[in-house]
This record gives sequence, C-alpha cells and structure tokens, in this order.
Amino acid sequence: MMLNKSFLKLLSLYLVFAVVLISFPVQGWAMFLPIEHDATARQVDMASIQKSLESTMIKQRLMEFGLSPQEAAARINTLSDKQIHQFASQLDSLQAGADDGLGLLIFLLVVAIVTVIILEATGHRVVVR
Repeated sequence: MMLNKSFLKLLSLYLVFAVVLISFPVQGWAMFLPIEHDATARQVDMASIQKSLESTMIKQRLMEFGLSPQEAAARINTLSDKQIHQFASQLDSLQAGADDGLGLLIFLLVVAIVTVIILEATGHRVVVR
C-alpha cells in the first residue's frame, strides 16, 4: 500500500507538471514567404489604417492628443511601405474588447477538474457545499 501512495503522489506531480506545460502556447514557425510590397499592398494597408482612423473612439483619442484625423492621415502618408505594413498588421491584431475571457475561464475550469481528480486519486475527499 505504501508503494501505491508514493506512486500516486509521483503520478499526480507528473500530471500537474504536464498540464502546466500544455497550457503554454507553442511558438509557431510557419510563415509566409516574403514578397515585394508593391502599390497594391500599400493601398490595402492604407485602407485598413483609414478604416481604423474612421472609428469614433480613435477620432476621440486623436483629438485628446491634439491631432485631427486629417493630420494623422498626413503623418501616416509620410511613412515608408514597410512601416505602413507593420502599422496595419498591428492594427489588425488590436481590437477593442477582443478578449472576452473565455480562454481564462476554460483554463480555470480545467485546473479545477484536474485538481479534483488528483485529490480523489490520492484518497482525499472533495466536499462541495
């Protein structure tokens, strides 16, 4: 019986370690082949930036900093193609309210379930009142 308890403790530690490792995002190595940015790529990026500048929240923040949307557009037009592409790519990833916390909720639920399973496996009682 003593060997069984030590085995279960070791197994539970391994499972906790495995769950923690699995929860970390894996860095992806897939990427697009670089292409030459021509006028159409710049136009697509500029359209994305212009669409963002037309948002009322963005207009309000620009006004707070003392910039009109026209002044911001004029400054953006002075950027290089590479800078415009980088700016447009970052704008695509920044969406107001994009994180609704669902991932965090699922993670916490999985941790709670694994904890209950480990406690039950080691002979502890889990009582929910």
